Amino acid sequence: MSEKPQPLSQVTKLALEMGPLVVFFLTNTYGAEIADAFPALKALGGKIFLGTAAFMVAMAVSLFLTWIWERRIAVMPLVTGIMVFIFGGLTLYLQDETFIKLKPTIINIMFGTALFVALFAFRYPLLKLLFEGPFHLDDEGWHKLTFRWACFFFFLALANEIVWRNFSTDFWVNFKVWATMPMTIVFMAFQYPLLAKHTIEPPDQNEGDRPAG
Repeated sequence: MSEKPQPLSQVTKLALEMGPLVVFFLTNTYGAEIADAFPALKALGGKIFLGTAAFMVAMAVSLFLTWIWERRIAVMPLVTGIMVFIFGGLTLYLQDETFIKLKPTIINIMFGTALFVALFAFRYPLLKLLFEGPFHLDDEGWHKLTFRWACFFFFLALANEIVWRNFSTDFWVNFKVWATMPMTIVFMAFQYPLLAKHTIEPPDQNEGDRPAG
């Protein structure tokens, strides 16, 4: 009988999430040098296109490793990966960097809209489905956390629109890699009081300790 795959540590998950972004940043930064070392890559176009191609490859590797280690891929990384492949492919095929710049805007609007629709139309906090493993909250906590995450996704979409439309491509790449993740970590840290207030024990946590009869 095969062993049940163990959940990845938070450090490993962060590395798998940040890895493709770092590859994107490095390839975009040193694109000219990479193209000089491998002339065949010049057919892809400028450094942003080299970075996009490397981003897609790194994302595929990240998803593959996640599947190998956990035998599953969470919904959000999977959707993000699909969007990278779609918008990255359009960027390379049409030689238009607008598509890869629009990707964060569209995916954050998708996530934010999904959370809001589920919360207000169906009265269901969708984050409960995604995060019920590591977190155990009461209903009020799930509703508040879902609302806050939905708002944050729209904030990220707005921030991406402001940056890519008003600053250089290199500045946008730096923002995407080195600003978005820290902002997300800070946002998550500010949710600690809510988590502490609304955390409950899993219903079956003490079932095994209950005396028989």
